[in-house]
Amino acid sequence: MVLVNTVKLEYICSINKHESIGRGISHLFRSINIYLSKELEPYGIGSGQFPFFMRLLHNEGVSQETLANSLKYDRATITRSVNKLEEMGYVVRKRDSCDKRAYCVYLTDKGREMKPLLFSLISQLNDVLLHGFSDEEKAMFISMVEKAARNISSENDMKKASNE
Repeated sequence: MVLVNTVKLEYICSINKHESIGRGISHLFRSINIYLSKELEPYGIGSGQFPFFMRLLHNEGVSQETLANSLKYDRATITRSVNKLEEMGYVVRKRDSCDKRAYCVYLTDKGREMKPLLFSLISQLNDVLLHGFSDEEKAMFISMVEKAARNISSENDMKKASNE
């Protein structure tokens, strides 16, 4: 068993030195978007609007700036996605009472009615992604993905700060 684990570790280390793990992550990201697009198509929601919709289901009434910061998207992407959701009747923008220059985004009744469907979709997607994983592997995978996301986000924030 030790020999097998050593061979696996050597193989993993050689991948880290010569190939980008971003390739696998990119493939995973694209595959998730294809899955979401297919499932959400009947509702006029694209995979691009999905993260914003989910964030609003958990915390509506936030500014577009807060959405952008929490999801690590630029303002233009937020504006396009919110525009699309607004056109579809899922959200409405209202002036922020504290900052008249800003808009806060709220779900409409139609948007709130999507909650059970979207939560079910997330559950199904997680089941597909984690199929065949043990409980320990699921916890490790989720933890490692979150850690890698924090690492790259921190690095990007440092580089952004040094350029300002």
